Amino acid sequence: MRKYTLLQIAALSISAISFAQISKINNTQEELYASISDTVKNKKGEVLQEVIVTSNQQKTPPTSGKAGIRPIDLPQSVAVINQTTLQNQQVTNLSDILKNTNGVYIMGNTGGYQEEIASRGYALGSSNTFKNGVRYFNGMPVETSGIEKVEFLKGSAAILYGNVTAGGMMNIITKKPKFDFGAEASISFGSYDYYKTTFDVHDALGKNMAFRMNGSNTQSNSFRIGVSSESKYINPSFLVNFSPKTSLLLEADYAKDFRTADFGAGIINYELVDLPRSRFVGVSWGYNKAEQASLTSTLKHQLNERWSLNFINSIRYYQTDLFANTRPNSPITSMQANGDWTRGIQRNEAKDNYWLQEANLKGDFKTGSINHQLLVGADADTYKTVTLASVYKNPTANYRNEYDVINIFTTDLSTARNDVPNMDKVTLTTAPVKRVGAYVQDLISFNKYFKALLGVRYSYQDTENEVYTYAVTNPAPKPEKIVITNAYDDAFSPRLGLIYQPTKKQSIFASYSSSFVPNAGLDYETKEALKPSTIHQYEIGVKNELFDDRLFANVTLYQIENNNLAQTSLIDPTYRELAGGTKSKGVEVDLVATPLKGLSILAGYSFTEIKYTASNIYIVGSSILYMPKNTANLNFSYTFESGKLKGLNLGLVNSYIGNRYAGRSTNLTTPSDPRKPVALPDYIQNDATISYKCNKITIRGKVSNIFNVLSYNVHDDNSVQPIAPTNLSMTLNYTF
Repeated sequence: MRKYTLLQIAALSISAISFAQISKINNTQEELYASISDTVKNKKGEVLQEVIVTSNQQKTPPTSGKAGIRPIDLPQSVAVINQTTLQNQQVTNLSDILKNTNGVYIMGNTGGYQEEIASRGYALGSSNTFKNGVRYFNGMPVETSGIEKVEFLKGSAAILYGNVTAGGMMNIITKKPKFDFGAEASISFGSYDYYKTTFDVHDALGKNMAFRMNGSNTQSNSFRIGVSSESKYINPSFLVNFSPKTSLLLEADYAKDFRTADFGAGIINYELVDLPRSRFVGVSWGYNKAEQASLTSTLKHQLNERWSLNFINSIRYYQTDLFANTRPNSPITSMQANGDWTRGIQRNEAKDNYWLQEANLKGDFKTGSINHQLLVGADADTYKTVTLASVYKNPTANYRNEYDVINIFTTDLSTARNDVPNMDKVTLTTAPVKRVGAYVQDLISFNKYFKALLGVRYSYQDTENEVYTYAVTNPAPKPEKIVITNAYDDAFSPRLGLIYQPTKKQSIFASYSSSFVPNAGLDYETKEALKPSTIHQYEIGVKNELFDDRLFANVTLYQIENNNLAQTSLIDPTYRELAGGTKSKGVEVDLVATPLKGLSILAGYSFTEIKYTASNIYIVGSSILYMPKNTANLNFSYTFESGKLKGLNLGLVNSYIGNRYAGRSTNLTTPSDPRKPVALPDYIQNDATISYKCNKITIRGKVSNIFNVLSYNVHDDNSVQPIAPTNLSMTLNYTF
């Protein structure tokens, strides 16, 4: 009760301040390619370095919103992490980025190669993660050196992107071409033999063309003994201005990652295992290889001062190869109470081709005295995914998947079995998906006080799944088809938002939106493909731009309901039924402040509670696992802009992840089921940064996890990854 009381006091205080504060309106209009930063000149004609001002960044329409709507006019919670913040905090991974966003967090870490994201109680898979507005595969680490900014639309984004889960979406904006010359190179080094080199260069190619190219190479060991990684990244882009009204942006993106597959320690009797943080218990030769490449073209044309068109065409390819020990999650490979573990071997190879075509028309017009900001769009995308699964069959163990037996506490892994076994192909799965959607959205301004955002999307999705099995002999002459499943789903996703703005700097909103989630499997009643689940979301909030834009203070409350959750049929477990339900509710507080010259503050708090409201399997009222109820952040950055310390920046990053549960929910259909939730401790992590710029040289340093706190990220009920201990890094950057 105390937490709720404090939240109510905070919300009322912010609302009271907001009604007392009156500021000037910002009439800045979005221009052609506003996202492409350019240098500016002062009165003397001297070229100034690009400066991203916090207040301007918070007021700039998010590109992921497509319509160019200012954040204060959008009835939805938005978070933007700009390049200045990313550089000052010296981020190197997605976990670092999310320390600036409350309510969006890491829910797990699969094999050490995938940081699993969640928001508002929902996992954000590859359908919810975008790069420059195009879906990207998030099953591999994100390279941060090429990022310009990161945008988060919390809550439903289904009207704009179709099949996305209800928690929100993340859009990574990469660096864009510039019409002036600039170049920089850096070298970083740190704990556990961490080495990284980066470069970034941009310039004009004649009067109407510009380019940019940046890239990186990273090599590192780990605090986990025997674990290492290597990654490469390159991001070239070209901009052509055919005329003052028409431009074409071409962007390529390539990432390659090779690392030891580390599924951490298991769980014994659904309790955390007390192992040294540095102990690695996987096979020494295990690996995960991932490669992803994309090419995106964006054609923009300004029809007139009020109307514009844009066309996006994108292709993306990725392939992965996981060859390592299995997680301890089957009756054969479960860990015993004394630490004995029968290690199995897995290999999964996947390839995916993805195409996207999208067109948007946006503009503003009047009907009488009423203003309209209209967006009309359509998109079509296609996936072609092929996955090959192989398994190890030990001839000395009745062809079971038993590689060896170790004791996670006592075995000297240098003496354990380390040969690479031959594998038997098991299944080949092809999963083509075709999606088509069309949407219309209108921000209607009735007067200076009242606005409404209305919209609807129609989506159609064709999902096919073909599973082939291989003969017992290896290699098989060819796979034999055994299962074909087709699903044809369509849905309307409406959106309604009401906005009241008592002043030009305050906004109070309420909104409703819906989204849909396709379901796999067959319906027990109809024996046909299971229908999609429809999710309803309700949101109210207050947005404030205070004290001449020195403080942005937002409070949002939400509720998300899924009243037809797909679950396994109790009558026939080979079928499924829409017998479950969940409800997620919470509150988010976001603060962005620049109270003093050179000082910026990012702060926030979120409370999320997601529970089963109906189920034929789990306890009604029990919480869904892996989601922390409380998260918070409080980050400071101060730059000395004059005097003897000019060029010095000091930063402190503080993030809090509350108590959460991993493991498995109690299964009511199995009275003797030993599975249960596993409590994970809450923790506060503190990072400190320092940098000093003198002429063309910048030196940066960072201490992560200053107080060496220990907690875990857990995937499923068996892959337990401790967070990294205290570690150091330094970077030397030279600007040409």
